[in-house]
Amino acid sequence: MSSTSSKEPAHAAVADEKALSRLSAPSPTLDTNPKPDNVDAAWTYLDTHRDAANLKDSVPVDIDALRRKIDWHIVPLMFCCYTMQFLDKVILNYAGVMTIRQDLNLQGNDFSNVATFLFVGLLCFEVPNIYFLQRFPAAKWLGFNVTAWGIATACGAAATGYTSLLVSRVFLGIFEATIGPSLILISSQWYTKSEQAPRFSFWYLGLGLGQILGGAVSYAFQHVTPASSALSGWRIMFLTLGLLTVLIGILTTLFIPDTPMKARWLSDVEKVALLKHVSTNQTGIDNKTFRIEEIFEALLDPQMYLMLLSVVLLASSSGVVTTYSATLIRNMGYDPKQAALMNMPSGAVSIFFTLLVGYGVRKQSHRWAWIITCLIPAILGSALMSFLPTTNKPGVLAGLYLVNAVVAPLAVFYNWTAANFGGPTKRAFAAAVVSGSFSIGNIIGPQTFQARDAPEYRPAKLSVVGTQAGCALTTFLLFGYYVWQNRKRQGNDDGETEEAFMKLEVWARMTDKENKRFRYSY
Repeated sequence: MSSTSSKEPAHAAVADEKALSRLSAPSPTLDTNPKPDNVDAAWTYLDTHRDAANLKDSVPVDIDALRRKIDWHIVPLMFCCYTMQFLDKVILNYAGVMTIRQDLNLQGNDFSNVATFLFVGLLCFEVPNIYFLQRFPAAKWLGFNVTAWGIATACGAAATGYTSLLVSRVFLGIFEATIGPSLILISSQWYTKSEQAPRFSFWYLGLGLGQILGGAVSYAFQHVTPASSALSGWRIMFLTLGLLTVLIGILTTLFIPDTPMKARWLSDVEKVALLKHVSTNQTGIDNKTFRIEEIFEALLDPQMYLMLLSVVLLASSSGVVTTYSATLIRNMGYDPKQAALMNMPSGAVSIFFTLLVGYGVRKQSHRWAWIITCLIPAILGSALMSFLPTTNKPGVLAGLYLVNAVVAPLAVFYNWTAANFGGPTKRAFAAAVVSGSFSIGNIIGPQTFQARDAPEYRPAKLSVVGTQAGCALTTFLLFGYYVWQNRKRQGNDDGETEEAFMKLEVWARMTDKENKRFRYSY
C-alpha cells in the first residue's frame, strides 16, 4: 500500500528476488553512515543486511504468507491483553448487580466515583507513559503493565470499604494507561496503514468478548453463596480474573518481539522484505530519541484537537454503556442473574460492528464514513432507551443492545492515530492523547448517572444521544481537514511503489508536517 494515496488500495505485493536484490546495491543518494539519533533503527538493520536478499538459497518472500505468519505470532496476545483490560474494567459493572454495594457499604454516588477514578488514574499516567514508551520497547512495557494491573485487579478482592476499593481501581487505571498507546505502536511496526485497520479490529474484538464473558462470569460467580464459600462471589471473580491477567502479561513479555528486527521466528530475508513493505507508512519502526519539538508540533496540530474532541464525545457514551448497562437492565425489573445474562448480547453487537469497520476500512478506506455508519444505529439505540418507558422492555433492550455500536469507532480512531501522526515522539504523544481522551469521556459518562435520577437515569441516557451526534460532526470535520491537507501537498509525490520509499529520509525522524511526501489517510 502506498501512503501517497489517501484511499489506500489493498496490497497484493509479493517481494520477489529482483526487488529484494535492489537493497544490496549501493545508492549514490544514500548516506550509509547517518547520525544514530537521526535515523530509525530499521534503517540500521537494512544497511547491515544488504546481502540478505542475495543469498543463493533464498526464495521469493510472499508478503501475504509473511503477514499471516506475523498475525499468528502477535495478534492473539494483543487480543488477550485488550480482552482482559476491558474485562478487568467492566467487572465492576457486574459486581454492581451482585453484593458489592452491601458488602462494602457503598452509599450515594460511591459506586459512580469508583468507576470514575479508574479513569482518573489512567488519565494522570498518560503523560509519563509517553516517556516510557520512548525509552523501552512497547511490547515489554505492555507486558509489565498487564502483569501489574492483573495484580491490582486481584487486590480489589481484598477491599474492605469504599476507600480501599477506590485505591485498587486507581492503580488499575494507572497500569492500564499504556494499553491503547502500546498496541497502536506495536501494530504500526508490523503492518502498512491499510493492513493495520483489520488488525486493530481483531485485537479490539476483545472488548466485545469481554462483554460476553463478563455476563457469563458474573452469572457463574453469583451462584457462590455464604454456605459454599467464605468469600463473596464478586471477590472470587476479582481474584480469578486478576490472576489470569497476570499470566497473560507474562506471556506478552516473553513472546511479543521488541521490534520486527528482533523476531527470532523471522529470517533475515523475511525481515528485509517486511521492513521494505512497511516503509510506505513513513512513520518509522524504532527510534528512542525523545524530541520535545515534536510535542510542540502536536500541540499546534489541528488534527490533534479534532481527534481529542471526537474521542471524548465517543467515550462519554461508551463509558455509560460499559459501566451501567447491567444496572439499567436490572432496573427494568430483572433479577441480578438475569441482568448479567441479558447484557451478553451487547458484546455480540460490539463484535459485529468492530468486524464491519475493520473489513470496510481495509477494502474501501473512508474511515470517517465507517465511524458515522456505526454512530447512526448507536444514536437510534440511545434514543430508544432514552425515550421509551421502561415498561416497554423489548424496545428498551433493543436500544441498550444497539447503542453498543458506539464502541467500534474507537478502533478506527486508534488506526487513524497510527496512520496520520509521523515522528516517533509525536506519534507516542498522539497515542497518549487519544487514550487520555478516552479516559476523559469515561470520567464524564459515569458521572451523568446520579443517585437522585434513579431508576430511570434519564439525563444520563439523553447525554448518550447528544455526545454521539457531536462525535459524528467532529469526525466529518476531521475528514475535511485531511482532504484539505492532502490537496495542499499535491505535486510532492515520488512514486507509489515500495522502492520509492526506500530513501534514507523515509527512515530519518520526520513528522507528518516535516515530510512533504506524507499523505493523510481518511
